Amino acid sequence: FSRRISLIAFCEDRVIGITANKNALYNADGKPQLVATNAVLGDANPFVGDYGISKNPESFAKDSYRAYFTDKQRGAVLRLSMDGLTPISDAGMSDWFKDEFKNPGYNFIGSYDSYKNDYNLTLDDGSQSYPGSKTVTYSEDVKGWVSFKSFIQESGVSMSGDYYTFRSGICYKHHDNALRNTFYGGSIDPSTITFLFNESPTVIKNFNTLNYDGDENWICNSIITDQESGTVTEFIEKEGKWFNYIKGDDEADLDTSAFNFQGIGTASNITYNV
Repeated sequence: FSRRISLIAFCEDRVIGITANKNALYNADGKPQLVATNAVLGDANPFVGDYGISKNPESFAKDSYRAYFTDKQRGAVLRLSMDGLTPISDAGMSDWFKDEFKNPGYNFIGSYDSYKNDYNLTLDDGSQSYPGSKTVTYSEDVKGWVSFKSFIQESGVSMSGDYYTFRSGICYKHHDNALRNTFYGGSIDPSTITFLFNESPTVIKNFNTLNYDGDENWICNSIITDQESGTVTEFIEKEGKWFNYIKGDDEADLDTSAFNFQGIGTASNITYNV
């Protein structure tokens, strides 16, 4: 990988920077005359960190001065930037990658999406089908792993601001059609979002409402905690924000003492006694 005046060599157990494209003076024939040339490789210095690319060069992807790759032997995903080597797998996914990299059947295919500033890493088990194989995305915007994706690439490349991947030898352009969640002419894969938050794990929380910013009405099929469950059947729009109260499920084990948080719903009929 050529980077300005350096040639970066990715070995199995090391990443080495080699000085290149600099002028050097040498004596050509033992006589006093000196000859200048830039066809020279200089000192080789390893980057700090005991990481290499193992035997998976297909995981390599680059964007400008940054490069991304995997080190299967050490269960890590790395980024090489101006500040050296950084194990980006440590951004909340360290245990997951260490477990997945133990699978001997995976090929690790990396590509960089310059349209979204994402590094897409595909763990392909040979089936080229989701969820057996999987693609996980690291975003430079948030410095973390933001999503699993259902497309399984053979390879990928960014060119002129657009992102392309290949499947069965055919080139596909991403971010170009109005029909979302459809890759390589297949069926639609529904999106799911999983929120993980528990700042004080010993404290039981009370969730009163659910709201979001958006431009259309969504449906929340279920809200589940380790104590109870509920739903939001519809959202009410007000000044560009959507909200509504969380209603408890109609189950026999519903905690009636918590009606102030659950809500009692809407009356279906009213009976008058005279």
